[in-house]
Amino acid sequence: MDAVDVSEHYEVTTAEETPSLLAIVLDTNPRAWAALDDVLPISKAVANVLVFVNAHLAFSNVNQVAVVAAHVNRAVWLYPTPPQPPPADASGDVQMSDVPPDPPRSSANKYPQFAQIETAVLGSMHKLMAQTTERDLEATTTQLSGALTLALCHINKASQALSGASGSLAELARPSADAAPPIKGRILVLSVSDSEPSQYIPTMNAVFAAAHAQVAIDTLSLSGDPTFLQQACFNTSGTFLAAANPKGLLTYLMFGLIADTEARRSLVTPTHDTVDFRAACFCHGRVVDRGFVCSICLSIFCEPPENAECLTCGTKLALGNYGAKPAVVPRKKKRKKRTVNGGSGREETGSATGTPLR
Repeated sequence: MDAVDVSEHYEVTTAEETPSLLAIVLDTNPRAWAALDDVLPISKAVANVLVFVNAHLAFSNVNQVAVVAAHVNRAVWLYPTPPQPPPADASGDVQMSDVPPDPPRSSANKYPQFAQIETAVLGSMHKLMAQTTERDLEATTTQLSGALTLALCHINKASQALSGASGSLAELARPSADAAPPIKGRILVLSVSDSEPSQYIPTMNAVFAAAHAQVAIDTLSLSGDPTFLQQACFNTSGTFLAAANPKGLLTYLMFGLIADTEARRSLVTPTHDTVDFRAACFCHGRVVDRGFVCSICLSIFCEPPENAECLTCGTKLALGNYGAKPAVVPRKKKRKKRTVNGGSGREETGSATGTPLR
Protein backbone atom coordinates (compact mmCIF):
# COMPACT_ATOMS: atom_id res chain seq x y z
CA MET A 1 0.00 0.00 0.00
CA ASP A 2 2.94 2.33 0.59
CA ALA A 3 3.94 1.97 -3.04
CA VAL A 4 0.42 2.80 -4.16
CA ASP A 5 0.00 5.78 -1.84
CA VAL A 6 2.43 8.29 -3.34
CA SER A 7 0.84 11.35 -1.77
CA GLU A 8 3.00 13.50 0.47
CA HIS A 9 1.76 14.35 3.92
CA TYR A 10 2.56 17.69 5.45
CA GLU A 11 2.12 18.95 8.96
CA VAL A 12 -0.35 21.80 8.79
CA THR A 13 0.34 24.67 11.21
CA THR A 14 -1.62 27.84 11.66
CA ALA A 15 -0.28 31.13 12.96
CA GLU A 16 -2.60 33.77 14.32
CA GLU A 17 -2.15 37.22 12.85
CA THR A 18 -1.56 40.08 15.27
CA PRO A 19 -4.32 42.68 14.94
CA SER A 20 -3.38 46.25 14.09
CA LEU A 21 -5.36 48.99 15.81
CA LEU A 22 -5.19 52.45 14.23
CA ALA A 23 -6.47 55.32 16.35
CA ILE A 24 -6.88 58.56 14.38
CA VAL A 25 -6.94 61.88 16.23
CA LEU A 26 -8.56 64.50 14.00
CA ASP A 27 -7.93 68.13 14.88
CA THR A 28 -11.32 69.84 14.42
CA ASN A 29 -10.36 73.40 15.39
CA PRO A 30 -12.90 75.54 13.48
CA ARG A 31 -10.57 78.55 13.21
CA ALA A 32 -7.75 76.49 11.73
CA TRP A 33 -10.03 74.77 9.20
CA ALA A 34 -11.55 78.12 8.21
CA ALA A 35 -8.06 79.27 7.20
CA LEU A 36 -7.66 76.13 5.07
CA ASP A 37 -11.14 76.25 3.54
CA ASP A 38 -9.91 77.57 0.17
CA VAL A 39 -7.24 74.86 -0.11
CA LEU A 40 -8.77 71.86 1.69
CA PRO A 41 -12.28 71.98 3.19
CA ILE A 42 -12.88 69.86 6.25
CA SER A 43 -15.53 67.83 4.41
CA LYS A 44 -13.01 66.75 1.79
CA ALA A 45 -10.42 66.03 4.48
CA VAL A 46 -12.83 63.73 6.31
CA ALA A 47 -13.62 61.93 3.03
CA ASN A 48 -9.89 61.32 2.46
CA VAL A 49 -9.49 60.05 6.00
CA LEU A 50 -12.34 57.59 5.46
CA VAL A 51 -10.61 56.23 2.34
CA PHE A 52 -7.46 55.78 4.40
CA VAL A 53 -9.44 53.98 7.11
CA ASN A 54 -10.96 51.60 4.54
CA ALA A 55 -7.50 50.83 3.18
CA HIS A 56 -6.26 49.99 6.68
CA LEU A 57 -9.18 47.67 7.31
CA ALA A 58 -8.77 46.02 3.90
CA PHE A 59 -5.28 44.76 4.79
CA SER A 60 -6.66 42.21 7.25
CA ASN A 61 -10.01 41.23 8.65
CA VAL A 62 -8.61 41.48 12.21
CA ASN A 63 -7.55 45.12 11.88
CA GLN A 64 -9.40 47.69 13.96
CA VAL A 65 -9.83 51.45 13.82
CA ALA A 66 -10.93 54.26 16.11
CA VAL A 67 -11.47 57.97 15.35
CA VAL A 68 -11.32 60.73 17.98
CA ALA A 69 -11.97 64.45 17.41
CA ALA A 70 -9.74 66.93 19.26
CA HIS A 71 -12.03 69.95 19.54
CA VAL A 72 -11.42 73.38 21.06
CA ASN A 73 -12.88 72.52 24.46
CA ARG A 74 -13.25 68.75 24.58
CA ALA A 75 -12.34 65.44 22.96
CA VAL A 76 -15.21 63.55 21.30
CA TRP A 77 -15.48 60.00 20.00
CA LEU A 78 -16.36 59.81 16.30
CA TYR A 79 -16.01 56.04 15.99
CA PRO A 80 -16.92 53.84 17.74
CA THR A 81 -19.73 55.97 19.07
CA PRO A 82 -20.46 55.60 22.79
CA PRO A 83 -23.62 53.66 23.61
CA GLN A 84 -26.67 55.79 24.25
CA PRO A 85 -29.21 54.97 27.00
CA PRO A 86 -32.39 53.45 25.62
CA PRO A 87 -35.20 56.02 25.35
CA ALA A 88 -38.47 55.54 27.17
CA ASP A 89 -41.78 55.37 25.33
CA ALA A 90 -44.95 57.31 26.10
CA SER A 91 -45.95 54.96 28.92
CA GLY A 92 -42.61 55.42 30.66
CA ASP A 93 -41.35 51.92 29.95
CA VAL A 94 -37.71 51.59 28.93
CA GLN A 95 -37.02 49.50 25.86
CA MET A 96 -35.05 46.29 26.22
CA SER A 97 -31.30 46.84 25.89
CA ASP A 98 -30.50 43.32 24.64
CA VAL A 99 -32.28 43.90 21.33
CA PRO A 100 -29.67 44.60 18.62
CA PRO A 101 -30.22 47.89 16.76
CA ASP A 102 -31.17 47.89 13.13
CA PRO A 103 -28.10 48.15 10.89
CA PRO A 104 -27.89 51.28 8.74
CA ARG A 105 -29.09 50.91 5.21
CA SER A 106 -26.31 51.08 2.66
CA SER A 107 -25.72 50.40 -0.98
CA ALA A 108 -25.24 46.82 -2.11
CA ASN A 109 -21.96 47.85 -3.74
CA LYS A 110 -20.41 49.01 -0.45
CA TYR A 111 -18.83 46.78 2.18
CA PRO A 112 -21.08 46.85 5.29
CA GLN A 113 -18.25 47.68 7.72
CA PHE A 114 -17.11 50.59 5.53
CA ALA A 115 -20.67 51.91 5.40
CA GLN A 116 -21.05 51.59 9.18
CA ILE A 117 -17.86 53.56 9.88
CA GLU A 118 -18.73 56.22 7.30
CA THR A 119 -22.21 56.70 8.76
CA ALA A 120 -20.89 56.90 12.33
CA VAL A 121 -18.07 59.35 11.57
CA LEU A 122 -20.14 61.70 9.42
CA GLY A 123 -23.04 61.65 11.87
CA SER A 124 -20.76 62.40 14.82
CA MET A 125 -19.02 65.20 12.90
CA HIS A 126 -22.33 66.88 12.03
CA LYS A 127 -23.44 66.59 15.65
CA LEU A 128 -20.15 68.04 16.93
CA MET A 129 -20.25 71.02 14.59
CA ALA A 130 -23.91 71.67 15.39
CA GLN A 131 -23.14 71.74 19.12
CA THR A 132 -20.26 74.21 18.67
CA THR A 133 -21.33 77.68 19.78
CA GLU A 134 -19.83 81.12 19.26
CA ARG A 135 -18.49 81.03 22.80
CA ASP A 136 -16.54 77.88 21.96
CA LEU A 137 -14.92 79.67 19.03
CA GLU A 138 -13.33 82.17 21.40
CA ALA A 139 -11.02 79.44 22.70
CA THR A 140 -7.99 78.77 20.53
CA THR A 141 -6.69 75.75 22.44
CA THR A 142 -7.13 72.32 20.87
CA GLN A 143 -7.67 69.57 23.42
CA LEU A 144 -4.99 67.34 21.97
CA SER A 145 -3.97 65.78 25.27
CA GLY A 146 -7.51 64.59 25.96
CA ALA A 147 -7.79 63.00 22.52
CA LEU A 148 -4.44 61.23 22.96
CA THR A 149 -5.57 59.93 26.34
CA LEU A 150 -8.81 58.55 24.89
CA ALA A 151 -6.89 56.83 22.09
CA LEU A 152 -4.41 55.29 24.54
CA CYS A 153 -7.21 54.04 26.79
CA HIS A 154 -8.96 52.45 23.81
CA ILE A 155 -5.76 50.71 22.68
CA ASN A 156 -5.10 49.48 26.22
CA LYS A 157 -8.66 48.19 26.54
CA ALA A 158 -8.41 46.31 23.24
CA SER A 159 -5.03 44.88 24.27
CA GLN A 160 -6.40 43.69 27.61
CA ALA A 161 -9.37 42.10 25.88
CA LEU A 162 -7.10 40.13 23.54
CA SER A 163 -4.81 39.12 26.40
CA GLY A 164 -7.75 37.86 28.41
CA ALA A 165 -9.11 35.90 25.45
CA SER A 166 -5.83 34.24 24.43
CA GLY A 167 -3.73 34.16 27.60
CA SER A 168 -4.08 32.43 30.93
CA LEU A 169 -4.57 34.07 34.29
CA ALA A 170 -0.97 33.30 35.26
CA GLU A 171 0.36 35.12 32.21
CA LEU A 172 -1.84 38.12 32.93
CA ALA A 173 -0.69 38.23 36.54
CA ARG A 174 3.00 38.12 35.57
CA PRO A 175 3.37 40.02 32.28
CA SER A 176 6.79 39.93 30.65
CA ALA A 177 8.53 43.19 29.88
CA ASP A 178 10.15 41.80 26.72
CA ALA A 179 6.97 40.16 25.41
CA ALA A 180 5.40 41.66 22.31
CA PRO A 181 2.05 43.37 22.85
CA PRO A 182 -0.99 41.37 21.74
CA ILE A 183 -2.05 44.18 19.41
CA LYS A 184 -0.08 46.54 17.18
CA GLY A 185 -1.43 49.89 18.30
CA ARG A 186 -0.52 53.25 16.83
CA ILE A 187 -1.97 56.75 16.87
CA LEU A 188 -2.19 59.07 13.86
CA VAL A 189 -2.68 62.77 14.59
CA LEU A 190 -3.99 64.97 11.77
CA SER A 191 -2.93 68.43 12.98
CA VAL A 192 -3.98 71.81 11.60
CA SER A 193 -3.07 74.15 14.50
CA ASP A 194 -0.08 75.22 16.56
CA SER A 195 0.99 73.58 19.80
CA GLU A 196 -0.55 75.30 22.79
CA PRO A 197 1.99 75.84 25.62
CA SER A 198 -0.68 75.21 28.27
CA GLN A 199 -1.13 71.69 26.85
CA TYR A 200 2.55 70.78 27.21
CA ILE A 201 2.40 68.91 30.53
CA PRO A 202 -0.66 66.69 29.80
CA THR A 203 0.53 66.09 26.23
CA MET A 204 3.97 64.93 27.39
CA ASN A 205 2.37 62.68 30.01
CA ALA A 206 0.36 61.00 27.25
CA VAL A 207 3.48 60.73 25.08
CA PHE A 208 5.49 59.03 27.83
CA ALA A 209 2.60 56.64 28.48
CA ALA A 210 2.47 55.78 24.76
CA ALA A 211 6.22 55.14 24.69
CA HIS A 212 5.92 52.83 27.71
CA ALA A 213 3.06 50.93 26.04
CA GLN A 214 5.00 50.61 22.74
CA VAL A 215 2.42 52.70 20.89
CA ALA A 216 3.83 54.80 18.05
CA ILE A 217 2.46 58.31 17.47
CA ASP A 218 2.45 59.53 13.85
CA THR A 219 1.67 63.10 12.86
CA LEU A 220 0.60 64.68 9.59
CA SER A 221 0.74 68.46 9.90
CA LEU A 222 -1.34 70.33 7.33
CA SER A 223 -0.64 73.78 8.81
CA GLY A 224 0.71 75.41 11.93
CA ASP A 225 3.76 74.54 14.00
CA PRO A 226 3.06 71.45 16.16
CA THR A 227 6.24 71.57 18.25
CA PHE A 228 5.08 69.08 20.87
CA LEU A 229 3.95 66.56 18.25
CA GLN A 230 7.46 66.52 16.80
CA GLN A 231 8.75 65.46 20.20
CA ALA A 232 5.95 62.89 20.46
CA CYS A 233 6.94 61.26 17.17
CA PHE A 234 10.61 61.24 18.16
CA ASN A 235 10.02 59.71 21.61
CA THR A 236 7.67 56.97 20.33
CA SER A 237 9.60 56.13 17.10
CA GLY A 238 6.78 57.50 14.99
CA THR A 239 6.68 59.36 11.69
CA PHE A 240 6.28 63.12 11.38
CA LEU A 241 5.22 64.60 8.05
CA ALA A 242 4.65 68.27 7.26
CA ALA A 243 2.45 68.54 4.18
CA ALA A 244 3.78 71.10 1.72
CA ASN A 245 0.50 70.93 -0.22
CA PRO A 246 -2.59 70.11 1.89
CA LYS A 247 -4.48 69.14 -1.29
CA GLY A 248 -2.45 65.94 -1.43
CA LEU A 249 -3.75 64.72 1.94
CA LEU A 250 -4.68 61.28 0.65
CA THR A 251 -1.28 60.88 -1.03
CA TYR A 252 0.53 61.60 2.24
CA LEU A 253 -1.69 59.15 4.08
CA MET A 254 -1.44 56.28 1.61
CA PHE A 255 2.26 56.50 0.79
CA GLY A 256 3.75 57.73 4.05
CA LEU A 257 1.52 56.49 6.90
CA ILE A 258 -0.25 53.34 5.75
CA ALA A 259 2.35 50.88 7.07
CA ASP A 260 2.03 49.69 10.66
CA THR A 261 4.87 49.38 13.16
CA GLU A 262 5.78 45.85 12.09
CA ALA A 263 5.83 46.57 8.35
CA ARG A 264 8.05 49.62 8.83
CA ARG A 265 10.96 47.40 9.81
CA SER A 266 11.23 46.31 6.18
CA LEU A 267 10.56 49.74 4.64
CA VAL A 268 12.42 53.02 4.36
CA THR A 269 10.15 55.35 6.29
CA PRO A 270 10.21 59.15 5.87
CA THR A 271 12.24 60.97 8.49
CA HIS A 272 12.14 64.51 9.87
CA ASP A 273 15.42 66.40 9.67
CA THR A 274 15.02 68.80 12.57
CA VAL A 275 13.10 68.33 15.82
CA ASP A 276 12.24 71.23 18.09
CA PHE A 277 12.98 70.01 21.62
CA ARG A 278 11.96 73.21 23.38
CA ALA A 279 9.74 72.81 26.43
CA ALA A 280 7.10 74.97 28.06
CA CYS A 281 7.65 76.33 31.55
CA PHE A 282 5.42 75.15 34.38
CA CYS A 283 4.85 78.64 35.78
CA HIS A 284 3.58 80.67 32.81
CA GLY A 285 3.27 78.09 30.01
CA ARG A 286 5.81 79.81 27.78
CA VAL A 287 8.01 77.94 25.33
CA VAL A 288 11.55 78.66 26.53
CA ASP A 289 15.00 78.05 25.11
CA ARG A 290 16.73 78.11 28.50
CA GLY A 291 15.19 77.79 31.93
CA PHE A 292 15.53 76.56 35.50
CA VAL A 293 14.92 72.87 36.25
CA CYS A 294 13.98 71.49 39.66
CA SER A 295 16.44 68.80 40.71
CA ILE A 296 13.69 66.75 42.41
CA CYS A 297 10.63 66.72 40.10
CA LEU A 298 12.31 68.11 36.94
CA SER A 299 9.81 70.96 36.63
CA ILE A 300 10.88 73.72 34.24
CA PHE A 301 10.59 77.43 35.08
CA CYS A 302 11.33 80.41 32.89
CA GLU A 303 12.57 82.40 35.91
CA PRO A 304 13.52 81.54 39.50
CA PRO A 305 10.35 80.86 41.54
CA GLU A 306 9.45 83.03 44.49
CA ASN A 307 11.43 82.26 47.64
CA ALA A 308 13.29 79.63 45.58
CA GLU A 309 10.52 77.05 46.21
CA CYS A 310 9.45 74.69 43.46
CA LEU A 311 5.84 75.35 42.46
CA THR A 312 5.25 71.65 41.79
CA CYS A 313 6.80 69.74 44.70
CA GLY A 314 7.57 72.59 47.12
CA THR A 315 11.26 71.74 47.46
CA LYS A 316 13.53 74.52 48.67
CA LEU A 317 15.98 75.06 45.82
CA ALA A 318 19.52 76.35 46.16
CA LEU A 319 20.20 78.92 43.47
CA GLY A 320 23.78 79.54 44.56
CA ASN A 321 25.22 82.86 43.40
CA TYR A 322 22.66 83.33 40.62
CA GLY A 323 22.31 87.03 39.77
CA ALA A 324 25.58 88.11 41.34
CA LYS A 325 28.15 89.98 39.32
CA PRO A 326 30.99 87.80 38.10
CA ALA A 327 34.36 88.38 39.72
CA VAL A 328 36.89 90.03 37.43
CA VAL A 329 40.33 88.45 37.72
CA PRO A 330 43.16 90.60 36.30
CA ARG A 331 45.18 88.93 33.65
CA LYS A 332 48.84 88.41 34.46
CA LYS A 333 51.26 90.07 32.10
CA LYS A 334 54.09 88.00 30.68
CA ARG A 335 57.60 89.29 31.40
CA LYS A 336 59.78 89.71 28.35
CA LYS A 337 63.27 88.26 28.46
CA ARG A 338 66.09 90.76 28.07
CA THR A 339 68.84 89.87 25.62
CA VAL A 340 72.32 90.78 26.80
CA ASN A 341 75.47 90.55 24.66
CA GLY A 342 77.62 87.72 25.76
CA GLY A 343 74.77 85.81 27.26
CA SER A 344 74.63 82.06 27.21
CA GLY A 345 73.74 80.56 23.90
CA ARG A 346 71.47 78.04 25.53
CA GLU A 347 69.02 80.80 26.60
CA GLU A 348 69.13 82.76 23.32
CA THR A 349 69.54 80.18 20.58
CA GLY A 350 69.09 76.91 22.34
CA SER A 351 72.42 75.58 21.03
CA ALA A 352 75.20 74.08 23.11
CA THR A 353 77.84 76.65 22.06
CA GLY A 354 77.63 80.37 22.36
CA THR A 355 77.04 82.68 19.46
CA PRO A 356 80.21 84.35 18.23
CA LEU A 357 80.32 88.10 18.80
CA ARG A 358 82.54 88.87 15.79
